[in-house]
Amino acid sequence: MSGHEFPAPVAGLDAAEVPEPGAVTIVVPTFNESANIRRLLHRITESVPARMPCEVLFVDDSTDDTPEVIREAAQDCPYPVAVLHRDEPVGGLGGAVVEGLRAAASEWIVVMDGDCQHPPSLVPELIATGGRANAALVVASRYIEGGSRAGLAGGYRVAVSRTATWLTKALFPRTLHGISDPMSGFFAIRRSAVTAEVLRPLGYKILLELAVRSRPRQIAEVPFVFQDRFAGESKSTAREGLRFLRHLAGLRTASPVARMIGFGLIGASGFVPNLVGLWALTALGMHYLPAEILANQFGVAWNFLLIEQLLFRDRRAHRRWWDRIGRFALLANADLVLRIPLIALLVDRFGMGALPATALALVMTFVVRFAGTEALVYLPRRRGSRARRAV
Repeated sequence: MSGHEFPAPVAGLDAAEVPEPGAVTIVVPTFNESANIRRLLHRITESVPARMPCEVLFVDDSTDDTPEVIREAAQDCPYPVAVLHRDEPVGGLGGAVVEGLRAAASEWIVVMDGDCQHPPSLVPELIATGGRANAALVVASRYIEGGSRAGLAGGYRVAVSRTATWLTKALFPRTLHGISDPMSGFFAIRRSAVTAEVLRPLGYKILLELAVRSRPRQIAEVPFVFQDRFAGESKSTAREGLRFLRHLAGLRTASPVARMIGFGLIGASGFVPNLVGLWALTALGMHYLPAEILANQFGVAWNFLLIEQLLFRDRRAHRRWWDRIGRFALLANADLVLRIPLIALLVDRFGMGALPATALALVMTFVVRFAGTEALVYLPRRRGSRARRAV
């Protein structure tokens, strides 16, 4: 990852009716947007008033000549422009935005796309609205009066956008109260409201990440018309959609209670591959006892894959994959081994019926398995933690 420096600002823009503007850093994440750069900078030049201290930071993950185009176009701009190129695009577009948030030094940070679908003419209004409302976050929304999603290409993208909006608001009704467009990539946030260390973006929906993890107290919205892409192709793909769903699941299961519920639902879903495997193995002539032991491993593998992707994605770096799956398989099979003697104990010693004893044993071993999975598979190793502290 290369560094960046902002050149000295140059005056020369006409003033606009914006009360007491604060300094603003416009963060633009880019991936192969070279054909849009000159137009975007020209429109920012036309839109931002001279008395608003402004700088533009491109955080670039491109594989084309976008960084060179930015540097050339910056020579004609009356405000500082810099490019921070990332050799490893960790976290996708959202990760690029987080790098920009860390680098920005202005009072306000405006995040917008580099494809010219977000109108720079709205930047002064975003800042002014934040000042008037004393807001920490100002969202440019397509879904309030005066806004429009006109630039979304085709009914498919409209349907995907509306479904994603409904899903996120349904999963986070309190956190996203006051945000009509959580899928928006165009917003202004006060630097004091950003804690970059808590952000763990995945994909391109960084506003959702900021709203859920940073939880800005006061939020305002302004309408905007989503415009047609000027050049290039949309980065919205089916793969990005899957990353978004994984990100959504990770955000929703961030609390211990939510993780436990998710763990239980995933465990319940594991009965399907278990039963299918048992049916297939017995149909091939295998005795039901070894078939059940082997079929249980199908359920274990299913549960491990879902838990890795949906519950503990941000903790996988603490151990190697073979270490994680080995520990997880031992815990899952220990649950099976311990459950039978526990049921026998509850029936013989405490006089419980077989059905309630089985239900209680399932609950008890579930809690133990969840705590064991979190502590023994996905928590950092103490020796490694001590080594890091000593460095």
